[in-house]
Amino acid sequence: MTSNNSDAEVNLYLYDPSHILPAVFAALVGLSLLLHVYQNYRYRFWRVTFFISWGGALFTAGWILRCISSYHPGNLNLYIASTVFIYVGPPVYSAAAYNLVGRLMNYLPMHAVLNPNRVLIFFVYVGAAVEATTVAGAAKNASAGSDLDKYKAGGTLIAAGLVLQAVVECCVIGVVAIIHVRCSRAQMISPNVRTICITLYGTSILVLLRCIFRAVEAFEMFGNLGCRENCGSILSNEWYLYVFELGLMLLFTWWLNLMHPGRHLPRQKLRYLCPDGRTERMGPGWIDRRSQWETFADPLDLKGVLKGAPSHEKYWLRQDEWPVCNDGSFATGTATNTRAVSEDEKDLIPLSPPV
Repeated sequence: MTSNNSDAEVNLYLYDPSHILPAVFAALVGLSLLLHVYQNYRYRFWRVTFFISWGGALFTAGWILRCISSYHPGNLNLYIASTVFIYVGPPVYSAAAYNLVGRLMNYLPMHAVLNPNRVLIFFVYVGAAVEATTVAGAAKNASAGSDLDKYKAGGTLIAAGLVLQAVVECCVIGVVAIIHVRCSRAQMISPNVRTICITLYGTSILVLLRCIFRAVEAFEMFGNLGCRENCGSILSNEWYLYVFELGLMLLFTWWLNLMHPGRHLPRQKLRYLCPDGRTERMGPGWIDRRSQWETFADPLDLKGVLKGAPSHEKYWLRQDEWPVCNDGSFATGTATNTRAVSEDEKDLIPLSPPV
């Protein structure tokens, strides 16, 4: 189905795909990607927000391929490639939010819901499962043709990935809400913490809305197996894809550009906010007295919580043991991660010695 004759005879889309829109939006997604790369370099925040750039690269590639595919609607290879790249971009974007939750808990260790150093491992592995399931489903679906069994199998995999991602996003919102409430009660809601919490709420809701759209689309697919005309509103109208897939994810990536976490959180994960909500100190980092296996098996330390004796060190209660960061505070907007100060000069910034 890759010949020019096949392209003229067959349209794998259930409508005449636009040539202009995918090109325009590929440019917008690509521009956002370039801004992410620049900001990651400027704030030296690659460890936390690398997935934003990786997701942007995948999503941009998907829409470029979609643009090419629109001129060859019968080319199966182009159709599969564009479908797969568009599907896998959002789960990778979400991994950036998971990493950001971990860094937020490193910054606020006294309000952490679980071991901050296990957040990325837990959520990213789940995200990898989402992505693998989605890729497999999208590839099966796009290449099914008239094979209804293959079409069903692909749709089932996509639906499973969507449900799993929706559950993960709900967990992220729940974790951020707990941190937010605990900070509020402790009167530690500094402007940067509030900004990060609102950003995580917003981006997670956008991903949830995208999951709902894709789920409705999947149900419509199952109700119109083998259909080629008048197959339902979503399947037969291209604008749904641009509003509820591209539009939501474009808003997601631009939101993280405008509220880039490198402006609001320190890049050093040992740096934490003191209970006064203003001072920042360089601590020892999260110390869990349990074995590595126990932290994997019980990341929430439910055993310790139920016993009333959590297994981690409450080092923030021994403030005099840790030096104050004298280069400003992210909580008050006086600290920065930018490269304006060279590495050599950074080394010369004094830290108050332990009392």
